[in-house]
Amino acid sequence: MSGHSKWATIKHKKAALDAKRGAAFTRITREIVTAAKEGGGDPNKNPRLRTAMLRARGINMPSSNVENAIKKGTGELPGVTYESFTFDAYAPGGIAVFIEGLTDNKNRTTAEVRNILTRKNGSLASPGSVAFLFNKKGLIVVEVKIINETDLMDLVLEAGAEDMTIQDDVYEITTDPSAFEAVRSAIEAKQLPMKSAEVTMIPTTTVKVTGSEAKNVLALVDALEDYEDVQNVYANFDISDEDMAALEG
Repeated sequence: MSGHSKWATIKHKKAALDAKRGAAFTRITREIVTAAKEGGGDPNKNPRLRTAMLRARGINMPSSNVENAIKKGTGELPGVTYESFTFDAYAPGGIAVFIEGLTDNKNRTTAEVRNILTRKNGSLASPGSVAFLFNKKGLIVVEVKIINETDLMDLVLEAGAEDMTIQDDVYEITTDPSAFEAVRSAIEAKQLPMKSAEVTMIPTTTVKVTGSEAKNVLALVDALEDYEDVQNVYANFDISDEDMAALEG
């Protein structure tokens, strides 16, 4: 689980920066529209929509924006139809990168993603050549100060979680995607606030990068995340706390 936890920790450190990106509202809006189109506009009956709405709340998206996005998805308001896509790629140092997104123009998106990779010393890989290096998992993060470790462990394992670890000041709970909603609901039922709750892709192994190579890897990931057609970028890099702090500085 060390590789899983390391990746989760890195994501936490990047979260505050990611929330400030200009594409953040656009990205969440597309996810809400698509979720509502595929599963309906009631978040109580649509887990994907519910998760998207929680993410919208996390970046302080106005409720009116969320409501309009849902209505566009359900057809109550005119809107755009988005197509999902994935790309397998490599970052500098042989780091595996898996990209997910939503677009209304696949040709435009493919060209732009290829351009970003080229500019940042990465490259597209053949379909499937990177995806197998990641496992889809539910990941829920709860602050340590909220609840005793044993109490939370008992709660989440009974609800179907696979594992729980402690990283710094948070508990990281991993689940099979099929059990994610049950575990999150069990935590909500106890009125325990969660720092984050999502179904994500966790690398099976990680590759350590340092110095300029670490800087180049993060520059590529950041450039991809800045592109509004991209929803998620997953990578199997391992950057030390010291290097991460230096790069953020």
